[in-house]
Amino acid sequence: MSDFQTIDDLRLSGKVALVRADMNVPMQGGRVSDATRLERLVPTLRDLQKAGAKIVLLSHFGRPKGQRDDAFSLRPIAAELSLIVGEPVAFADDCVGAPAQRAVEALQNGQILVLENTRFYPQEEANDMPFARQIAALGDVYINDAFSAAHRAHATTVALAELLPAAAGRLMEEELSALGKALEHPEKPLIALIGGSKISTKLDLLNNLIAKVDMLVLGGGMANTFLAAKGTAIGKSLYEPDMLDTARAIMAAAQGRVCYILLPVDVVVAAEMKAGAAHQTVSVSAVPAEQMIFDVGEKTVREIKDTLTQCRTVIWNGPLGVFEMPPFDAATNEVAIAVSDLTKRGQILSVAGGGDTVSALAHAGVTQGISYLSTAGGAFLEWLEGKTLPGVAALQKAVPTIKTGRVIL
Repeated sequence: MSDFQTIDDLRLSGKVALVRADMNVPMQGGRVSDATRLERLVPTLRDLQKAGAKIVLLSHFGRPKGQRDDAFSLRPIAAELSLIVGEPVAFADDCVGAPAQRAVEALQNGQILVLENTRFYPQEEANDMPFARQIAALGDVYINDAFSAAHRAHATTVALAELLPAAAGRLMEEELSALGKALEHPEKPLIALIGGSKISTKLDLLNNLIAKVDMLVLGGGMANTFLAAKGTAIGKSLYEPDMLDTARAIMAAAQGRVCYILLPVDVVVAAEMKAGAAHQTVSVSAVPAEQMIFDVGEKTVREIKDTLTQCRTVIWNGPLGVFEMPPFDAATNEVAIAVSDLTKRGQILSVAGGGDTVSALAHAGVTQGISYLSTAGGAFLEWLEGKTLPGVAALQKAVPTIKTGRVIL
């Protein structure tokens, strides 16, 4: 993933930089409720300002279904970004045409402008080249800083990179570097912690990982399916009866590839899923017929932690139990703290991502202790699955065949 240009490869003074950002942030009551994605955009904005660029931000927000809908306007998000950067951020009521052109022409070097939601046009999601040309006409260079949208072949993630000199922003650069170190060129042994409710939603991921990792730790509902596939009675626990053969095939393939799969040896069970529910920890061979598995047990946690101390690289996607609800958050919390401690001591490189994973690590209070925490969601999952991400491929394709020094624009 290292074959792409960065901001350092472009001469930017006085140039209009069209920056594909991810400003698709959660809102409550017309206000941004989680500004993480905006905050992570700041390093790119600051470096573009230092370089003397005029900064024009492009982003989608929500699912307006290809038509203008004020409920999905980026205007309040631009106002929030202004607070974060501590300076005015201009806003244009469109992403193409006269309103956008006038707003771009009014920019001075170092100033920031947000264009209206690109998904107000159906051509965005269709990766329409004429639409991309309208946007490209507004700028001189293209910077993609939205890894979280890189799995979408849209006009502002792919076509623009074919029309203008293109480079990765700082967040995209950081993400690709971290992911490359974690899975493409990892320090071994490499362990993957994979949770979640279903095998069916992570089948490609599991098949890709067993070919690359040394150890695969399974938790959540998907671990129940693997236990059931081995003939273990799991009471009334959530599992996928139609995926038992698939689970057995994955275990056989892992054995053939010398990938050790670590399944729970003990579990936390209860009659119902609610906070503070009466619960007990039992061996996986002694799950009561009328109860359900909601977390892995203490012996399993100790085994995971012991295994982690033998590893150099950790990838994490998905909680080990129902982390949102005590007491079923204990295993995820304890393992998260262990990963954080090993990371801080320099013993492992840890990369984690996916919405539930980010929430679980935040719940455990260790987000600052992870080497790289991806907020990318779908793009992170597709990367784990070994898929080509169109937005990344477009940046790699944009690299000049002969590259001598800085690109002169």
